[in-house]
Amino acid sequence: MGEKVIELKDVSWVREGKQILSDIHWEISRGEHWALLGLNGSGKTTLLNIINGYIWPTTGTVRVLGRQFGKTDLRELRKSIGWVSSSLQERIREQELAEKIVLSGKYSTIGVYDDMTDKDYDRAREIMEELDCGYLWGRKYATCSQGEKQRLLIGRGLMGSPELLILDEPTSGLDFIARDKLLASVGKLAKKDGGPTLIYVTHHIEEITDAFSHTLLLKDGSIFAKGKTAEVLTEETLQALW
Repeated sequence: MGEKVIELKDVSWVREGKQILSDIHWEISRGEHWALLGLNGSGKTTLLNIINGYIWPTTGTVRVLGRQFGKTDLRELRKSIGWVSSSLQERIREQELAEKIVLSGKYSTIGVYDDMTDKDYDRAREIMEELDCGYLWGRKYATCSQGEKQRLLIGRGLMGSPELLILDEPTSGLDFIARDKLLASVGKLAKKDGGPTLIYVTHHIEEITDAFSHTLLLKDGSIFAKGKTAEVLTEETLQALW
């Protein structure tokens, strides 16, 4: 197997006496792209927060991009992780220009892009073209559709050239046409040489396309199944999951 992007061993998380995650063992190797599937309340967001270092596991060890938690500067590590969540949309000013949103991803900030270079602008334009939203250049955020906003947020997540990109339910609130466009953009990203390792979080089975080589199923805070997508997403396993 190749270099490990994520290594979680015996990870659990307890909050106010309640077991939210238990006995999580999960490894992602470079070159793999994973879908993370589970119902609302299954522990998906908690697991993401641990991977990003926003919360600390109650037990277990966490190593992300070769760096072990407790022995690394998590603020530095987060610069190598892009996290796209629809909750980000609420924090962006309606009058912000599309390209400025993408540019702000260089420092993982919102509204900070004063010292951007021509090279940064070229990079933002390249990313927007790759995500089929180059036509939004110069447009105000308020005039963009939900699907366009999500693609801009993915662009923002890519601006810092992350090694790991987490897409947290990115199709939330999209109609089926916008969802298909976004999934097509994600598919292109997965096939790109030198692109980031993807973790795609969803509770919709139909969103797990062939872009994702592996799938992890989470149920009630525990791993229900994990492995190659074709072997995990069987009718029998999915019936038992729900």
